[in-house]
Amino acid sequence: MATDADAARKRADADGIEFVFAQFVDMNGKPSAKLVPITNWDNMVSEGAGFAGFAAGPIGQTPASPDMMAVPDLDSYTPVPFKPGLARFACDITVEGDEWPYCPRTILRRQLERAKAMGYTFKVGMELEFFLLRENAEGGIELADPLDRLDQPCYDMKGLTRQYDFLSTLSRYVNQLGWGSYANDHEDANGQFESNFEFADALTTADRAIFFRYMVHAMAQERGMLATFMPKPFSHLTGNGGHFHMSLWDSDGGTDLFADADDANGLGLSQLGYHFTGGLKNHAAAYIAVTAPTVNSYKRLTTTAGTPTSGATWSPIFITHGANNRTQMLRLPGGHVEDRTVDGSCNPYLAMAVILAAGLDGIENEIDPGPHNDENLYELSAGELHERGIELLPANLLDATRNLAEDDVIRQALGNTGTEDYVDYYVKTKQEEWNAYHEQVTLWEVQRYLTLF
Repeated sequence: MATDADAARKRADADGIEFVFAQFVDMNGKPSAKLVPITNWDNMVSEGAGFAGFAAGPIGQTPASPDMMAVPDLDSYTPVPFKPGLARFACDITVEGDEWPYCPRTILRRQLERAKAMGYTFKVGMELEFFLLRENAEGGIELADPLDRLDQPCYDMKGLTRQYDFLSTLSRYVNQLGWGSYANDHEDANGQFESNFEFADALTTADRAIFFRYMVHAMAQERGMLATFMPKPFSHLTGNGGHFHMSLWDSDGGTDLFADADDANGLGLSQLGYHFTGGLKNHAAAYIAVTAPTVNSYKRLTTTAGTPTSGATWSPIFITHGANNRTQMLRLPGGHVEDRTVDGSCNPYLAMAVILAAGLDGIENEIDPGPHNDENLYELSAGELHERGIELLPANLLDATRNLAEDDVIRQALGNTGTEDYVDYYVKTKQEEWNAYHEQVTLWEVQRYLTLF
């Protein structure tokens, strides 16, 4: 540790770092931090930065709990590109010297250690879609670009040009961080964009996703805008996905175990990959409570294919897999598995942990995913779906959490905290969120029912 700390300190000094964020996330994936001067380096590295955890959000603490200590992972060193002299460390939480089992990053690390013991390295790429908005005079939201009005604005060159400064700066920063920016595009909805970077091991990608969301928010706010990764901020526009592109590699991370050019099904996937896919399908109705973790998530996952002005939701509602077919839950475009249930509100640590657990269960039990589906599922009637034996994902967060509570594989993966299973803590927290939402009387209800009866 001393050698690693010395090397990290030398790098920070070479970058002119004066302050560091000691940053962690709660259940919701919200980044919290303390701003630590570099002069307090030794204490931060050896002891961590102290927090009253209950104040930060759902992370298993009460006002009576002892301090949480955010201990930096030195490998996560990330200079903040737009704030010279500032860097970020992703931290693991300890309490009184012990790992804190409510820490999402710790939960993922433990699941990755399980995979490593089985001989696997889990690698993930993540698509992060976001809207650029402004607050209007009435306190609502509107698109930051009032000229972004096309019915089908996806890939619109003019829209990209109007946000060129923001997107090119973001892409440049991603490259400065060494993440490998490879594309930036206007997405399917008005005001919606995506900036892609290369895949990496799961923990690194989760750390990067948290920092990326922070960076997009901060950059937007500095320009008088708002950014959101909220799954469905507008009812008439496509929502924000956060799709995972996943593969297992050998324990050294040098050999891809999913790619198979001789795949008889023509999808370029190995038998290991198919078993992983079978596990995902087996547990999808439960783990979606983590990959689509808000009441708003299920408004992105809609059965109404034509609601957005673009003509398609681009979101999955069916527990299916297919080749290069975006109406399926799982897309297998060649050598990896894309899970399209994941949205922009997910906690990437928890989402990767539950998906990995599901996939490993598929491998351990050699679960056959069945034949792949190449149909446009948006066009099939309910009767046709039933005839094909195609099951639907849960339609709301409440049903998803009920499924999650009954899934023993996911329960074991999320672990026991010493006083309860984490899954029970998660379900309780999310069902409270559902109840708070469900108890609101909306304008839609008033307009529909006020004088109907």
